[in-house]
Amino acid sequence: MNFSSIIVGTMRWGIWGANHSAKNVQKLIETSVNENLTTFDHADLYGDYTTEKLFGEAFSEMDIKREEVQFISKCGIQMPCKNRPFNLKSYNYSKDHILKSVDQSLDNLKTDYLDVLLLHRPSPLMDPDEIAGAFKVLREQKKVLHFGVSNFSPSQFDLINEAFPIITNQVEISLNRTDAFYDGTLDQLMLKKLQPMAWSVMGNYFSEKSEENARIKKVLDELCAKYGAEENQILLAFLLKHPAKILPVIGTSRVESVKKLKQAVNVHLEMEDWFKLLEAHAGEEVA
Repeated sequence: MNFSSIIVGTMRWGIWGANHSAKNVQKLIETSVNENLTTFDHADLYGDYTTEKLFGEAFSEMDIKREEVQFISKCGIQMPCKNRPFNLKSYNYSKDHILKSVDQSLDNLKTDYLDVLLLHRPSPLMDPDEIAGAFKVLREQKKVLHFGVSNFSPSQFDLINEAFPIITNQVEISLNRTDAFYDGTLDQLMLKKLQPMAWSVMGNYFSEKSEENARIKKVLDELCAKYGAEENQILLAFLLKHPAKILPVIGTSRVESVKKLKQAVNVHLEMEDWFKLLEAHAGEEVA
């Protein structure tokens, strides 16, 4: 599976963020593709189950061939909102629900297939054989080309992978959140020669004031001057340096930010600088 080096996340494009018009969505898509960022990350529930449709209607009116881009979507979370009459938030990985969710995403996105379907979060009640049954149907019907998971532990990944081969685990990774470096998540995918995806790649650096972020800022100021880069580019370069070949999902809803973040692929941190950032996060030298 060939993903773009950086994946474009759509979660904030709709009513959960910028509340873009179709025209503005088209500008974001066009800019992304022009920057060779051709992989778009969705989930059925984004925008209270409305953002996929916003994207699909915008994309369908553009002169971009479907085979030139990749669509990722996720399913499994049942979230109460005005568009879904659920009584409470829960997870549903029944075969019927997975199949219906994919059909709805395909209709919303106005496409015949998803490049990747992810199980959005692990459920204590998930049955790997039932999930595998759904995946097999979707693959046979050519509605989904590849399958993966999101926010799964290594053992939960193995539980599904033993029943049906999956290709990725999309987890939270940032300079603020480095758990995946140590809990076996990245090690597992490297052993299987699979690429992880990372969400919330800026962490809380731009949204929270803390002693940790003050330490990080001090190092970022130094590295921005050294590499001629901006803070968000350095934070992204921190992930891109990892040998697991992490695929960051950028969450921006601004055209200008898409262009700037793409430039992070040209920032090659020296190893000592990478560890300076890690030390700033931890507040102490590495053990």
